[in-house]
Amino acid sequence: MEPQQMPLTFPVTAQPQVVQVFTNSNPMGSQWSSDVMDCCKDMGVCACGTFCPLILACRVASEFGECCCLPLVGGTMLALRTGLRERHRIPGTICDDCVCLTFCGPCALCQLAREQKARKGHL
Repeated sequence: MEPQQMPLTFPVTAQPQVVQVFTNSNPMGSQWSSDVMDCCKDMGVCACGTFCPLILACRVASEFGECCCLPLVGGTMLALRTGLRERHRIPGTICDDCVCLTFCGPCALCQLAREQKARKGHL
Protein backbone atom coordinates (compact mmCIF):
# COMPACT_ATOMS: atom_id res chain seq x y z
CA MET A 1 0.00 0.00 0.00
CA GLU A 2 1.30 3.41 -0.97
CA PRO A 3 1.26 6.27 1.53
CA GLN A 4 -1.23 9.01 0.73
CA GLN A 5 0.22 12.24 -0.51
CA MET A 6 -0.73 15.36 1.36
CA PRO A 7 -1.98 18.21 -0.81
CA LEU A 8 0.43 21.10 -1.16
CA THR A 9 -0.34 24.00 1.12
CA PHE A 10 0.96 27.49 0.83
CA PRO A 11 1.80 29.61 3.84
CA VAL A 12 -0.30 32.66 4.43
CA THR A 13 1.91 35.66 3.75
CA ALA A 14 -0.69 38.44 3.95
CA GLN A 15 -3.81 38.77 6.03
CA PRO A 16 -6.91 40.39 4.56
CA GLN A 17 -7.24 43.93 5.80
CA VAL A 18 -10.33 45.91 6.66
CA VAL A 19 -10.27 49.30 5.01
CA GLN A 20 -12.23 52.02 6.73
CA VAL A 21 -13.05 55.01 4.63
CA PHE A 22 -13.85 58.09 6.62
CA THR A 23 -15.60 60.74 4.65
CA ASN A 24 -16.62 64.02 6.05
CA SER A 25 -19.77 64.57 4.06
CA ASN A 26 -20.92 67.05 6.63
CA PRO A 27 -21.34 70.38 4.82
CA MET A 28 -21.05 72.23 8.14
CA GLY A 29 -17.43 71.16 8.56
CA SER A 30 -16.01 69.80 11.76
CA GLN A 31 -16.60 72.66 14.16
CA TRP A 32 -19.43 73.58 16.49
CA SER A 33 -22.06 75.55 14.60
CA SER A 34 -22.15 78.00 17.53
CA ASP A 35 -20.04 78.74 20.58
CA VAL A 36 -21.04 77.83 24.12
CA MET A 37 -21.87 81.43 24.99
CA ASP A 38 -23.97 82.05 21.86
CA CYS A 39 -27.17 81.32 23.76
CA CYS A 40 -29.02 84.30 22.29
CA LYS A 41 -28.59 83.04 18.72
CA ASP A 42 -31.73 80.93 19.26
CA MET A 43 -34.05 82.55 21.79
CA GLY A 44 -36.40 79.54 21.90
CA VAL A 45 -33.59 77.20 22.90
CA CYS A 46 -32.22 79.83 25.27
CA ALA A 47 -35.55 80.27 27.05
CA CYS A 48 -36.11 76.53 27.33
CA GLY A 49 -32.55 76.01 28.61
CA THR A 50 -32.98 78.79 31.16
CA PHE A 51 -36.44 77.98 32.53
CA CYS A 52 -36.87 74.27 31.73
CA PRO A 53 -33.38 72.76 31.33
CA LEU A 54 -34.55 69.22 32.11
CA ILE A 55 -37.12 69.36 29.31
CA LEU A 56 -34.44 70.61 26.89
CA ALA A 57 -32.03 67.91 28.05
CA CYS A 58 -34.69 65.24 27.48
CA ARG A 59 -35.34 66.61 23.98
CA VAL A 60 -31.60 66.59 23.19
CA ALA A 61 -31.32 62.97 24.36
CA SER A 62 -34.37 61.93 22.35
CA GLU A 63 -33.15 63.62 19.17
CA PHE A 64 -29.76 61.97 19.66
CA GLY A 65 -31.53 58.61 19.51
CA GLU A 66 -31.46 57.80 23.22
CA CYS A 67 -34.22 57.40 25.78
CA CYS A 68 -35.74 60.76 26.65
CA CYS A 69 -35.31 59.93 30.36
CA LEU A 70 -31.53 59.57 30.01
CA PRO A 71 -30.74 63.03 31.47
CA LEU A 72 -32.32 61.90 34.75
CA VAL A 73 -29.27 59.66 35.27
CA GLY A 74 -26.15 61.42 36.50
CA GLY A 75 -23.27 61.90 34.08
CA THR A 76 -25.26 61.24 30.95
CA MET A 77 -25.08 64.79 29.63
CA LEU A 78 -21.31 64.31 29.39
CA ALA A 79 -21.89 61.15 27.37
CA LEU A 80 -24.39 62.95 25.12
CA ARG A 81 -22.08 65.89 24.49
CA THR A 82 -19.12 63.61 23.79
CA GLY A 83 -21.26 61.38 21.57
CA LEU A 84 -22.57 64.31 19.54
CA ARG A 85 -19.07 65.72 19.20
CA GLU A 86 -17.71 62.37 18.02
CA ARG A 87 -20.63 61.74 15.66
CA HIS A 88 -19.95 65.00 13.85
CA ARG A 89 -16.15 64.79 14.22
CA ILE A 90 -15.93 68.02 16.17
CA PRO A 91 -12.49 68.35 17.72
CA GLY A 92 -12.22 68.24 21.49
CA THR A 93 -11.71 65.91 24.41
CA ILE A 94 -13.86 64.38 27.11
CA CYS A 95 -12.02 66.62 29.56
CA ASP A 96 -13.09 69.70 27.55
CA ASP A 97 -16.68 68.42 27.57
CA CYS A 98 -16.57 67.81 31.32
CA VAL A 99 -15.19 71.29 32.08
CA CYS A 100 -17.74 72.91 29.79
CA LEU A 101 -20.67 71.07 31.38
CA THR A 102 -19.37 71.65 34.91
CA PHE A 103 -18.81 75.40 34.67
CA CYS A 104 -21.24 76.38 31.88
CA GLY A 105 -23.89 73.65 32.14
CA PRO A 106 -26.98 75.52 30.90
CA CYS A 107 -25.03 77.19 28.07
CA ALA A 108 -23.47 73.85 27.06
CA LEU A 109 -26.93 72.27 27.00
CA CYS A 110 -28.21 75.08 24.77
CA GLN A 111 -25.19 74.58 22.51
CA LEU A 112 -26.07 70.88 22.15
CA ALA A 113 -29.65 71.76 21.23
CA ARG A 114 -28.51 74.40 18.70
CA GLU A 115 -26.02 71.94 17.20
CA GLN A 116 -28.69 69.29 16.71
CA LYS A 117 -31.02 71.86 15.20
CA ALA A 118 -28.32 73.16 12.83
CA ARG A 119 -27.30 69.69 11.66
CA LYS A 120 -30.76 68.14 11.53
CA GLY A 121 -30.99 68.39 7.74
CA HIS A 122 -27.33 67.43 7.31
CA LEU A 123 -27.22 64.01 9.03
